Amino acid sequence: MIPQLSYRLEFPHPHLADENGIVAFGADLNPTRVMLAYRNGIFPWYNAGDPILWWSPDPRLVLYLDDLIVRKSLKKKLKQFDITIDKAFDEVVHSCSKISRVDQEGSWILPEVEEAYSTLHALGHAHSIEAWQDDELVGGLYGVVVGGMFCGESMFSKRSDASKAALVALVEHLKRADFKMIDCQIPTDHLKSLGAVEISRDRFLQELALLRDSDALFALPAN
Repeated sequence: MIPQLSYRLEFPHPHLADENGIVAFGADLNPTRVMLAYRNGIFPWYNAGDPILWWSPDPRLVLYLDDLIVRKSLKKKLKQFDITIDKAFDEVVHSCSKISRVDQEGSWILPEVEEAYSTLHALGHAHSIEAWQDDELVGGLYGVVVGGMFCGESMFSKRSDASKAALVALVEHLKRADFKMIDCQIPTDHLKSLGAVEISRDRFLQELALLRDSDALFALPAN
């Protein structure tokens, strides 16, 4: 049986996840709890009307920064976008919640999820990359920083390749900031086409343990 969390700040070990990757259910999105989850390779993901589900899937999709695939056709389009960092975090999260996705009814990014990640952003744990055209936000992504790992949460695109441009900008920024990888969480063909690979939960947890206490800084110091 999947254990129900109490309001104590603790999680079962990810190795105790069920065959779908669910570690536990219940509790709340208190920022301290959410960050504890990420530090242990666990993240929240659930639908409206369901209890909060806490996941640690096996396999796990990750993107090693040097493995990002940027095809010539995409390189030509990158200059079409103006890229910013943390300029419109809440707007990015809300836009991600409104994007329709194949085989998914509604969005898991519920109002309480938006509020929780907005709080994480205010605390310096969550960040966004924005892609603009003519002063209009046309794409972007957001995620949570854990040491030298960026845990990607969601992305959206209102114009062709806008989210890809945001991802390219994110990878370039993370390299400068001495990060090592992006946790993409659930395997998708789209992210695999950009260089992401599946690794076992064991390997992911080992790499997370090496990175979570890194002194890498997402916000680079000014020159």
